[in-house]
Amino acid sequence: MKQPFNQREGLYWDFRRWLVDVLPKGLYPRALAIFITPVVVLQLLVGGLILDRFWNDVSKVLGRSLSREIGLLVDQYNASDKSSAAIEKIEAVAKNRLKLEMTVLRDATLPEQVEPSFYEFFDKKMHRYLTRETGRAFWVDSSAADDKVEVQVEVDPGVIFRVRTDSDRALAASTPFLLSMLVAATALATAISILFLRRQIRPILELADAAKAFGLGRETEEYRPRGAFEVREAGVAFLDMRRRIARHVEQRTAMLAGVSHDLRTILTRFKLELAVLGKNPKVEPLKQDVEEMQHMLEDYMAFVRGDGGEQAQGFNLVEAVRNSIKNILRHSPESRGSIALGDMPDIVVYLKPNAFRRLLSNLIGNAARYGSRAEVSGEFREGRLWIYVDDDGPGIPEDQREDAFRPFTRLDNARNLDETGTGLGLAIALDIAHAHGGDIFLEHSKLGGLRAAVKLPI
Repeated sequence: MKQPFNQREGLYWDFRRWLVDVLPKGLYPRALAIFITPVVVLQLLVGGLILDRFWNDVSKVLGRSLSREIGLLVDQYNASDKSSAAIEKIEAVAKNRLKLEMTVLRDATLPEQVEPSFYEFFDKKMHRYLTRETGRAFWVDSSAADDKVEVQVEVDPGVIFRVRTDSDRALAASTPFLLSMLVAATALATAISILFLRRQIRPILELADAAKAFGLGRETEEYRPRGAFEVREAGVAFLDMRRRIARHVEQRTAMLAGVSHDLRTILTRFKLELAVLGKNPKVEPLKQDVEEMQHMLEDYMAFVRGDGGEQAQGFNLVEAVRNSIKNILRHSPESRGSIALGDMPDIVVYLKPNAFRRLLSNLIGNAARYGSRAEVSGEFREGRLWIYVDDDGPGIPEDQREDAFRPFTRLDNARNLDETGTGLGLAIALDIAHAHGGDIFLEHSKLGGLRAAVKLPI
């Protein structure tokens, strides 16, 4: 037997579960992530390689050039008589010919080596180049605050050449520019992707919204197929399906209206004929049979008709529930229990009002009829409206709860869930919930009996 996804073990399945958790849930952010992630990763890899080679090669050339210039100054000092005039001449060469800031420090020592900086690899290269070009002890600092590179070389004991120059003379100074260009190119590619994907995904989202609205019984006349060829085909197929369903509902409603009218006419004649007979012990059972037939006819028609093509409207939830409770207490004398209204979100919902009232009447009526106490409550949770109808009656065994939703099913060892005995009470309620994109669950009630939990999207 195939093991469920959430029960599979191993690193691979742990990674898949983690990936499912971290990935965005919507189509647009997923498509954006799939499109942008490779672009950004490729930009970073290519940009990193280019920058690395650029920095390494340019810094190598500049560092070697600066080391040779400093080595030239040291060689001139070694070849001179080391007098003040000779040192001044060397300083003039450094300033006028090599464009270096050079100062001769006497009776000085080399500073302590500075901590490695961001340019640590440049310092290492300079150490290698200066060791080869000067053959003297030296000190290098490429992290000066004034954007300078400083090199000190001990040409003789106590005599130090201090050379300073701009960082772009020794380092690849255009690196920040290249980094900014890389970031700008990535941002531009991301912006273009966002605009492009938004235009491509929007028709799919519109189709999804239209299908959802149609499933909830709301108007979808404004929807027009657009976008890519495949999306337009799906949109046209949806419109064709909507027209076929609307035509089917219209034809079925018209047929049922005719059947209902004919049957009601016959039942009305029966009632008139029985009324003419007057009060008679033999007539009373016939009158009760006619009344029961009338109730059964109404239930059959309600089940087959469904929502009857009714459109969703906005109404206050608390008022709708309160009115349903009042109607049940007023028109259902067989209800032997009290009905309390518990916590209920005071919001406006967009549902099919008549169908929703029938759903409430079936569930609340059953709870009041089979329990001494009933309570109706609700909450808004995880984007869904939950309505709970609790009672303290005999309830329904857990293994029979699924059967209770089947049309024309009557439970032998539990309570009868339909006031007329047709076995359609819960079937009608479930059909209405499904028509709204929701569902109904039977659970154990906090009052000790049965709980009917209705889940509806709003």
